[in-house]
Amino acid sequence: MSKHNNSVPLEYQGEENDLKIFGFWVFLGAEIVLFATLFTAYFTLVDRTGSGPTGVDLFELPPVILETFLLLTSSFTIGLGVHAMRLGRVKPMIVFYIITLILGAGFIAVEIDEFITYIYHEDATIQTSAFTSSLMTLLGTHGAHVSFGLLWGIAIIIQVAKHGINKRTANKAFIFSLYWHFLDVVWIFLFSFIYLKGMM
Repeated sequence: MSKHNNSVPLEYQGEENDLKIFGFWVFLGAEIVLFATLFTAYFTLVDRTGSGPTGVDLFELPPVILETFLLLTSSFTIGLGVHAMRLGRVKPMIVFYIITLILGAGFIAVEIDEFITYIYHEDATIQTSAFTSSLMTLLGTHGAHVSFGLLWGIAIIIQVAKHGINKRTANKAFIFSLYWHFLDVVWIFLFSFIYLKGMM
């Protein structure tokens, strides 16, 4: 690992790294617009259920609580991973990133099971009603982002294992952590305004 000024986190050192992080914040701004649009469509169409099921019919608390636990815990573990990275400890960083991805994979597994229940047991498909269409588009978009994050995280782990912690790998790992935290924030909105509200 290269020596660096401890007053500035390694991932921020150098103008290029600064610009990459700034650029990623701009990207997250675009992602916020995307999810805001999907939430707006959902809230506009939530009562248009036709002859299909409503949120009360579909949503069950136990799997949603499990999904929330898995994703929020993964946000904690990736924070520990970034902390280990800043201490220059490669193995703990990799371990925490692996745990993060395992938790993320668990989240996806529960969500897939949830979709299977909707489609095959509740007869709720993307074509059933405007409500189910907007719901599945919103949940599916978030799930796709988490799935992409799993692949991205694997690539980060491989690079750190191969090259160690340096300005380049630290920058990439930190940007990935921002992405992962963003997905957790989006999930909090999904949990609060889609699931909990829909169960009432």
